[in-house]
Amino acid sequence: MTDTELTSGDFTQSAEPFRLFAAWLKDATAQEPNDPNAVALATVDTDGLPDVRMVLLKGFDEHGFVFYTNFESAKGREILATMKAAMCFHWKSLRRQVRVRGPVEIVTDAEADEYFATRPRGSRIGAWASKQSRPLESRFALEKAVAEYTARHAIGEIPRPAHWSGFRIVPSQIEFWHDRPFRLHDRIVFTRAADGGWEKDRLYP
Repeated sequence: MTDTELTSGDFTQSAEPFRLFAAWLKDATAQEPNDPNAVALATVDTDGLPDVRMVLLKGFDEHGFVFYTNFESAKGREILATMKAAMCFHWKSLRRQVRVRGPVEIVTDAEADEYFATRPRGSRIGAWASKQSRPLESRFALEKAVAEYTARHAIGEIPRPAHWSGFRIVPSQIEFWHDRPFRLHDRIVFTRAADGGWEKDRLYP
């Protein structure tokens, strides 16, 4: 199947989800005006209450979908408590959506170090200065912390904080949705089989 077929109405014929996702993300990268890798991340807190926020996808392959965060943030704590999460990509200009859910694993230190080193220097300082998701008494307090860590790391490389790393959602299910007239949308869902392969179903819109 060609990439053109994967991104047209024939996407429902795709035999596995990752090549299809790659084709759709490529289209989004070419067409979406801002952050085509933006994705809504859903977690559950200790009271069982759902929580959702936008993050940026920083990598994916047949093993799963990777994003990075402060593990002491709300989403970090919630994921570490359950090791489960879900994602929803919505590319409005393409009228497409992809939903992902499954167990979560922590990326290796080598993966986290490699990505952290690619971040702008100011973002690396921010990873040290921000007590993410916790109460902030004033903007000045944040700016003071940034100044302190900037002075501390004025020379040389900035190491990755131990509390900052990445999560990988290992999908047990991936659903693709494409808008069609009269709300008769195309939906296909891939579900991980016991042997590690994928089972595919078409869903009513």
